[in-house]
Amino acid sequence: MVSEPEAFFSGRCILVNGPVIVGAGPSGLAVAAGLKQQGVPFVILERSNCIASLWQNRTYDRLNLHLPKQFCELPYISFPENFPEYPSKHQFVDYLESYAKRFEIEPRFDETVKSAKYDESCGLWRVNTVAGDDSATEYICRWLVVASGENAEKVVPEFEGVGDFSGNLMHACDYKSGEEFRGKRVLVVGCGNSGMEVSLDLCHHRAVPLMVVRSSVHVLPREILGKSTFELAVSMMKWMPLWVVDKILLAAARLILGSIEKYGLKRPSMGPLQLKNTEGKTPVLDIGTLSRIKSGDIKIVPGIKKFLQEGVELINGEILEIDSVILATGYSSNVPSWLKESEFFSRDGIPKSPFPNGWKGKDGLYAVGFTRRGLSGASMDAIKVAQDIGKIWNQETKQKSHSVGVACNRRCKP
Repeated sequence: MVSEPEAFFSGRCILVNGPVIVGAGPSGLAVAAGLKQQGVPFVILERSNCIASLWQNRTYDRLNLHLPKQFCELPYISFPENFPEYPSKHQFVDYLESYAKRFEIEPRFDETVKSAKYDESCGLWRVNTVAGDDSATEYICRWLVVASGENAEKVVPEFEGVGDFSGNLMHACDYKSGEEFRGKRVLVVGCGNSGMEVSLDLCHHRAVPLMVVRSSVHVLPREILGKSTFELAVSMMKWMPLWVVDKILLAAARLILGSIEKYGLKRPSMGPLQLKNTEGKTPVLDIGTLSRIKSGDIKIVPGIKKFLQEGVELINGEILEIDSVILATGYSSNVPSWLKESEFFSRDGIPKSPFPNGWKGKDGLYAVGFTRRGLSGASMDAIKVAQDIGKIWNQETKQKSHSVGVACNRRCKP
């Protein structure tokens, strides 16, 4: 349900009879499914050539979901019963592909949003894109759903002398397997879940990983007494204050994992759940890396002072000879680079209002996938967004024979 009026600019101009969704990852798919069920038309734009491009193109081969599958499924459809408790990335992608097929979601691939701005003269959003063939399109819509997520762009820190390094330097998004690093000394920069798992994968392929730990980190067992640590935390928070749950989790971690401080890992002063809620820092759920650190297979080293031709100098003065560097330094939102708005989103591309109130702005602006609570938080917001738009849509379609709101009758200035 898309019409193409006269072009207001040099490219094609499309009037969307419903919302535009930016991003065809899990968040965008969940919103689209909710809208489909209510009969609301939409356009979903995706800069890559596939759905869930982060999962398909920028994750390592051995990746499995960190949380049990019931906390990672999208609204309306569960994972297949034969899937394991922690599905692999390939199983998760298969689930998303089936999800998109079930709801007949067909994103417009290879369309990168360059700008999105609310036009007060006509009460509509103007979304400008560039396709892979360099053709430009402007979408005009009443509602804009930002579903590009917290992990749209890789974070690459600046290091002194990095241009002098003769070895291989890559971000973790380009790492697939440790096979190519067999027998090599590899410096992994970052000690989050990605850094820990990449280091473990390197061990499995008989590389020699060294992991840079620049800050404190919470390491928790993935399971406690055979139950998912995350699931137990969710259950306890229904009956206990968050700080009490944090103390229980830390006590269990010390009992099961032992002391981590003597191996070069320092725990934050703030509890793991409180830290996740306030700063978005996810605790590491250990799947075997810690035992390799304890055995010496993975060496913990302090921060990098500068790069050298054949290695690095650490902040403690130690010189390391290394063959490759993998930056497990995370990702960031790219919303500020294209959304011309400063009231709803902060400078770092996250809604200013914390969960559970960061899903709706003004003038028909919505956000999904920015809760810092993983797929379960994204699903909750997706349901709210789809219901909110659907309620307005259905009220107006009952009142009017034509389904475009009054605002669409006003002419946008070119």
